[in-house]
Amino acid sequence: MARLLYTLTLYLALPFIALRLLWRARKAPAYARRWSERFAAGGALPTEPCIWVHAVSVGETLAALDMIRRLQAEYPDKPLLVTTTTPTGSERVRAALGDSVHHVYLPYDLPDHWWRFFRRLRPRVLIVMETELWPNLVAAASRRHIPVLLANARLSARSARGYARFSALTRPMLQRLACVAAQQQADADRFVALGLPASRLRVTGSIKFDLHLPEALRAQAQALHQAWVPADGKLWLAASTHEGEDAICLAAHRLASGQIPGLRLLLVPRHPERFGKVTSLAAEQGFRTVRRSEYGGGDFEVMVGDTMGELLAFYGACDFAFVGGSLVPRGGHNMIEPAAWARPVISGPHLFNFSEVARLLEQAQALTLAENSEQLAEVLVSWCEQPALAMQKGQAALQVADANRGALDRLLAEIKRLLAG
Repeated sequence: MARLLYTLTLYLALPFIALRLLWRARKAPAYARRWSERFAAGGALPTEPCIWVHAVSVGETLAALDMIRRLQAEYPDKPLLVTTTTPTGSERVRAALGDSVHHVYLPYDLPDHWWRFFRRLRPRVLIVMETELWPNLVAAASRRHIPVLLANARLSARSARGYARFSALTRPMLQRLACVAAQQQADADRFVALGLPASRLRVTGSIKFDLHLPEALRAQAQALHQAWVPADGKLWLAASTHEGEDAICLAAHRLASGQIPGLRLLLVPRHPERFGKVTSLAAEQGFRTVRRSEYGGGDFEVMVGDTMGELLAFYGACDFAFVGGSLVPRGGHNMIEPAAWARPVISGPHLFNFSEVARLLEQAQALTLAENSEQLAEVLVSWCEQPALAMQKGQAALQVADANRGALDRLLAEIKRLLAG
């Protein structure tokens, strides 16, 4: 009954969902394209039995890339389908994997959509990244005996409370999953409390620790630093910022650069539709501002990172990294990427989506928290004046990243088990 009510509600909401897509398309035109895929009526799907990976957006896609490449190497005879929900996730799939995988948007979670979708698709397994679970999709896969694995799964206390309010819908969905590969024991305990059978649970760790930085990427990062930063200067990165954080970072930069000549800020908003707004905000505040996509050389105080797919290189190009989504209550973003580059990491206090990573970094004294622009500026000035301290914190972050590798091998073992079954 709960899933029936959920389905009816979703059908009634379809006109409003379409209007929301059109509204989002005003700032991000890609939302107005490929609508047929969202209704399971378009897109090129593999005709042979395949491995299906769903990664909702950019973060999940980046986390899944090494796993996908390993699956391609170990199962060359099985085509791979990668679905996303957002255009930015779609762009990452195309840029990183090209034609080596099939790619479409995930259809909306309605029974007739899955009936049409599975008429054209024969997956051997569905691997869902992190927490993107849809009741009708899981039910449709279960009816067709398609095992569903929730990979790199995380579930904050806040999200668990939300799922618990709809336990009549959540519990049957979790009971249909073949396996949940959780990032940490706290995540695992929350899944079991919500109804997941404990026998289908594995604690495999976060595959984001298994980040590989190829030599070409290291060379790119070094070249960017040399091009952007004078010999006596420093570059700090404010990565994946959300609404409300940009102004805080700009205020911190004004305070810090007043004490540290040659300090530059690379400001990278989380969502592409905000690139123009953030550029205008920095320019209106009097900073010499450039956009990464338009930079042809010369001096600047603030650069807005308005390109896709370069954030990992930006972490390597910077001297210090602030990770956004944490000064506002969004739960934070991936702090493992700067740690893998041995960069000292700054974050705001809202870290519920990465609580275990934050705990490990704090325990190693590799993570510094700041709650406002004054505290953020104080940290930046301290690290500029004490480079040995900054280097020590960066090395501590790298040690945390190296010590927690191995989750990808454990996850692949579970995928192989399901494929063999």
